[in-house]
Amino acid sequence: MSTPDEEYDKLSKEEKEAKDNADRAREQAEQAALPYTWSQELGEVDVIVPVPKGTRARDLAVVLQKKKLSVGLKGQEPVMSGELCKEIKVDDSTWTVQDSQAVHVHLEKLNNQQWWENVLTHHPKIDTKKIEPSNSKLSDLDGETRGIVEKMMFDNQQKQMGKPTSDELKKMEALKKFQAAHPELDFSKAKIS
Repeated sequence: MSTPDEEYDKLSKEEKEAKDNADRAREQAEQAALPYTWSQELGEVDVIVPVPKGTRARDLAVVLQKKKLSVGLKGQEPVMSGELCKEIKVDDSTWTVQDSQAVHVHLEKLNNQQWWENVLTHHPKIDTKKIEPSNSKLSDLDGETRGIVEKMMFDNQQKQMGKPTSDELKKMEALKKFQAAHPELDFSKAKIS
């Protein structure tokens, strides 16, 4: 028995396009039926929950926990409530009332390298493989990731110009230091890769 990915790969270009369009339409209909709207970046999720016009913060019952979210009016059934699909950083997550008619819940993801399939586990999922992230800037990346990306960009640029990559430059520098420290050795016939 083959997996859904294998089945998809067997489809023609037109069949794939038709399936993608049908999946996208189904997904949009499922998401439109939710009592809130949501969007995400790699490190955060924003949820907009409509509330009656004139609602103030003191009228609301909002619960933000590591794996739980609940938003509603005090004394009433919550508009949305349940287990979050992934954990959040509670101290960095916030909520505010917008224009007295919506609650904006900003959730900071604990794992900021993973897309969420849904907000609450019991709600319909989206296909995270189809997400097209907005272009990010190097300044958005953490230090370690930024260093790796900058090194890759430098190495690619060096290769395009026919020059040595950063690793090759390090090897050449180490060899020069070794030669300077050992002038008695003859490196004229040495093959160094």
